[in-house]
Amino acid sequence: MKGNYMSAFNVDITPELKVKLYTMMVKTRLTEERIIALYRQGRIVGGVYTGRGVEATTVGSGLALEAQDWLFPIHRDLGAHLAKGQSVFNILLQYLGRGNGLSRGKDSGIHCSDTRLNIVGNVSHLGHMIPVAVGTAIGKRMQGEKVVALNFIGEGGSNIGDFHEGLNFAAVQKAPFVLIIENNHYAYSTPTHKGFSAKYLSDRAIGYGIPGHHVDGTDVLQVYKVVKEAVERARAGDGPSLIECLSFRMVGHSAHDDAFYVDKQRMKEYEKKDPILRLEHHLHREGTLNEPLIASIKAELEEEIEQATQAALDSPLPEAHWAAEGLFAE
Repeated sequence: MKGNYMSAFNVDITPELKVKLYTMMVKTRLTEERIIALYRQGRIVGGVYTGRGVEATTVGSGLALEAQDWLFPIHRDLGAHLAKGQSVFNILLQYLGRGNGLSRGKDSGIHCSDTRLNIVGNVSHLGHMIPVAVGTAIGKRMQGEKVVALNFIGEGGSNIGDFHEGLNFAAVQKAPFVLIIENNHYAYSTPTHKGFSAKYLSDRAIGYGIPGHHVDGTDVLQVYKVVKEAVERARAGDGPSLIECLSFRMVGHSAHDDAFYVDKQRMKEYEKKDPILRLEHHLHREGTLNEPLIASIKAELEEEIEQATQAALDSPLPEAHWAAEGLFAE
């Protein structure tokens, strides 16, 4: 963990929280594996973008938020959705295009919002959500709420103009805002060295006069600690932070992409840093996890996912006339 400021906030990670972080990462992985299976069966509507290898970033960040905080995830952030309280059932309804899903079958995947949980779905033009998240943070502050908005962006998306405009505005306004750069080393098929020349994208924070950190995005304990500090700093009125989580996308850009362009040796190196196995080994060594507990956690999650899958498959498709509803303000 490195950055340009020292935090005044102490973050305690209890054994119970460590098990929760582990459980949520496993839940994310197993849910995505089920989604891929459904995709290969031809049952999924639209594309599938999974986060294998980045679960520590999405789960660690999502669990660092409080219930009243607002989450602005992007297309690979299922772990953040689940950490914020979204159900596997609702996620599967979205992917299956069911009429009782969050978007009533009008969109697929996790391009969905759930204002009951303070989750705002992303648009395909990823960086465009940064100013929206900043505006939400400032608006809630104006209403007297102690709320933080957290937004994700990929390293590729950090190169667009909205990144600069949104982050600069957040800095000037001292908005209660945290921006996470998910640097998984590939913007679709473009490697980082062809996208920018900086060693760390978090160094851009210096230009805005705000704190910046780069952390090991495969270490969920480190991610949680740094993001939690940034969230509480923002909540206290000390302004935004920029955090770069360095990880590696261990799959293609989407389920149809075989990632032929990825350096195979580098892939093998990062497979050894699998965030779930990494935490599992750590918790084994300190005595927080054991084999019976791991088996129990996985069995419960597999049962939950199986029940959610069957319920989602049994759910109705949308009515044709719904396509013209909810498009315009009344």
